[in-house]
Amino acid sequence: MRVIADLHIHSRFSRATSQTMNLIEIERFAQIKGLSVVGCGDFTHPLWIREVKKILEPIGDAGLYKISSHEPKVAFMITGEVCTIFESMGKIKKVHHVILSPSIEVAEQISDRLVKFGDLTVDGRPVLKMTAAELVDEVLETSIDNMIFPAHAWTPWFSIFGANSGFNSVEECYGDKADKIPAIETGLSSDPKMNWRVSKLDRYTLVSNSDSHSAWPWRIGREANVFALQRLNYREIVDAIRSRDSERFKFTIETDPAYGKYHWTGHRECGVSMPPSQAILHNNICPKCKRPMTKGVEQRVEELADRPPDYRPAGVPGYVYLLPLSEIIASVMGVDQPSNPKVWNIYNSLVSRFGDEYTILLDVSKEALNEVAGYEISEAILAVRSNRIRVIPGYDGLYGRIEFQTRMDRKNFENGVYEKKIGLDQFI
Repeated sequence: MRVIADLHIHSRFSRATSQTMNLIEIERFAQIKGLSVVGCGDFTHPLWIREVKKILEPIGDAGLYKISSHEPKVAFMITGEVCTIFESMGKIKKVHHVILSPSIEVAEQISDRLVKFGDLTVDGRPVLKMTAAELVDEVLETSIDNMIFPAHAWTPWFSIFGANSGFNSVEECYGDKADKIPAIETGLSSDPKMNWRVSKLDRYTLVSNSDSHSAWPWRIGREANVFALQRLNYREIVDAIRSRDSERFKFTIETDPAYGKYHWTGHRECGVSMPPSQAILHNNICPKCKRPMTKGVEQRVEELADRPPDYRPAGVPGYVYLLPLSEIIASVMGVDQPSNPKVWNIYNSLVSRFGDEYTILLDVSKEALNEVAGYEISEAILAVRSNRIRVIPGYDGLYGRIEFQTRMDRKNFENGVYEKKIGLDQFI
């Protein structure tokens, strides 16, 4: 069976998170999105785990949970994110980590161990004064069935390879516990091909999750993992990740990293952004105001890369680029917000007809899409599916911009002819 899992989200108890992030809303929109499994998030927060215990019940012995009192529409995995803050090599390091756990009881035991390192009541993603290696010890000594891996590995702040407080290797971060780390989360700021350029990362499975702070379908599931499993349970999922088995772990769903907020090096105040080659020529100094620019993820990858951009290891899970359906519709319609009622009307028509968003984005034929949504929106969906879109890269906290070629001759559209993606070097 095809299983699509988003294993890293947050509850309303995390900072900058929607107050509607409760289990009922998460399930509702996860089902519309087409997720099979979603993380509950924030299990370390005492008020949230109390709510999780009250509302969820186990799905047999699967190590997964469902909303009580009705048939499972979406399975929940017990998950959380924590931040470790510690000194290493004379600098303060702040690194975020994702934790997966097979049960509420085990998760509570983890929290009992972590409470001595920080206040778990302040934030759903608590800050812990401990090293990354100490965190691994506490999590895995609780149960070897737990899994831990670095979150959004390349963002400039709070990540293992971040330009501002990160490391140059997994070993530098986790020390002698590095062999206990099975995976790395690409996050919105990177994709597999960027990570494949660093040979030291070959032993780690690349996973991708939304890190969503909202249940809306343009946030939850915007990045996810796609498995082909015989049985839907916790052990099957984590074993597929640990083994890097491309027969069971098929691919990740990624947002083009150029769409992320820190892809290129730049300075938002001056409206300046540039690719690594130009940033290096400028010594990362803004040519307008002469102040330092925020180093982009692409430049940070370039610093650690020892392989060409087109390198791909053999036998690893693949990836596809997708965009949230509501953002595709909004872009074609020329409206600013995916929450616009006009966007929702078309979105709901498509979901009502085809079942869920992932089915629409991955599977539905152009003829069927055209029948419901019209040829311009259908064309845009197919262009995203084929990665034939135009991306103006994000930088210094600003998201990138997606542009579609929607004024296309109908005959070309019906014949499946699309304009190719315009090179990013045209947007320097």
